[in-house]
Amino acid sequence: MPAPTGGAAAPGGAGRALILSGSIGRGQDSAAEACQAAVVAAGGSASILDCMALLGETGRRLGEAAFRRALSVAPLYDALHFSQMRSDTALAERMEEAAARRLVPRLRQEIERSGAQLLVSAFATGVGALGRLRSEMPHRRVVVVCTDAAAHRLWAHPAVDRYIVCSEMTAGTIRQYLPAADVVVLPPAVRPAFFNAPGRAQARDALGIDRAVPCVLLMGGGWGMARLVDAAAGLAGAGYRVLAVAGSNRALRHRLEALARSVPRSDGSGVTVYGYTTEVPALMAACDVVVATPGQTCHEARVVRRPLVVLDAVPGHGRENLLLEMVRGGALACTPRPSSVVAGVASVLDGAVDADAPWPVHDAAEWGVRFLSAVADLMDAPSVVSTPRNAPVQGPAAGGAG
Repeated sequence: MPAPTGGAAAPGGAGRALILSGSIGRGQDSAAEACQAAVVAAGGSASILDCMALLGETGRRLGEAAFRRALSVAPLYDALHFSQMRSDTALAERMEEAAARRLVPRLRQEIERSGAQLLVSAFATGVGALGRLRSEMPHRRVVVVCTDAAAHRLWAHPAVDRYIVCSEMTAGTIRQYLPAADVVVLPPAVRPAFFNAPGRAQARDALGIDRAVPCVLLMGGGWGMARLVDAAAGLAGAGYRVLAVAGSNRALRHRLEALARSVPRSDGSGVTVYGYTTEVPALMAACDVVVATPGQTCHEARVVRRPLVVLDAVPGHGRENLLLEMVRGGALACTPRPSSVVAGVASVLDGAVDADAPWPVHDAAEWGVRFLSAVADLMDAPSVVSTPRNAPVQGPAAGGAG
């Protein structure tokens, strides 16, 4: 279903919403926070729950450890993702049922306590739990915001009222499991700070970076899931100023800091290391190229209008995300090998890609209006739609080209 355009919150508010995220990736958090902001801006109330926290401390630790371990062994995760979760096998069914069984009792209590009428999941593990609860709560509605480029089995449940996805490709993979699914295409949610990022010169002056030195932002997601040390060394050796973000990966940060101490900065090049930081919008504004794993960072770079070199370093869903970034344009792919990263950056700086395409929405508030327009008929509030839900799609959102 096409994305709605325009729209403004109506008087009377947008009711109550409960939004599920998960402490696995920043993409889910960005989507959950954007949905929350949209409902609150319309006069409603919304709270966010972490599905991993609902599993309890032991369950959260085990789940996160299992996910990290699977990601660290690429053939294992590729096999699980492509041959099981994407193929809708008996193992995928058991995984979905096991996750829902753990979440349903705790989630039922949270829903009843909140009084929420709109239930939103931006996290695949929460979809099955909400779908099961939907049948016993007929006056509530369930919306899923799929943050992946391609949906796997855990994203699909027949009781979901509506899916919000980032591309027509994603919509097609939802319909692989649910041919009659109600699907709306919107650009991915991006935090307000990226729409308000400073100019390149201002950002460089604030960070003490020579305006004349080519600068690269190097990231591996919130978990630091890539071999960034070798890539940083290769880029610094090629004369770039490297802003390396380790995220929450402390071991990676220590290795990067050791590298930074060994690399001279006499010509303005070198490595500057960050851990988990809120300064990414300024870092992105200061750089000439963003090198990152496929995911939320890619959307943010497009908002700031920086070209991308996307690391093919995340197996499973990461490979699908990478392919969608290539379709969107403004990006090259590379392997984690330092020579491949350096070659990709040099090619981008030579004009191999055009990263100047505008993002489909002007700010985070406009995304919120589109989201509310897409779900208005499901909410216990006056309509927030100013154009029909089947209005023609405008601009890059039509193909999910955010």
